[in-house]
Amino acid sequence: MRVSSDVRRQEAPPSHRREELVPDYRYTDYFEKEVLRKRPYLKKSWCTYVLENAVCSEPQEHNRYRFWAAIQELDGRYLRVVTLKDRVTIHNAFPDRGFKP
Repeated sequence: MRVSSDVRRQEAPPSHRREELVPDYRYTDYFEKEVLRKRPYLKKSWCTYVLENAVCSEPQEHNRYRFWAAIQELDGRYLRVVTLKDRVTIHNAFPDRGFKP
């Protein structure tokens, strides 16, 4: 079957463009008020990096999910990020000394 050379690629509608598919990350009050206070070295950008580049993820009790990824600024240690069930609301984060990939 031949495909006509007149077929032109249509640009995806704005709602389907790659840059608009990036999740809108949110943070619980607990994360903002407690986690960042107790661990002031943590960066929100590290947390979003973990969610987007997780080497492992799994469901957790109480309708939460946990994700792990190595963070170079933490000397390559793994950061565990816990989200709510929507997987975009960050609830907790900490270096996980016991994680083995």
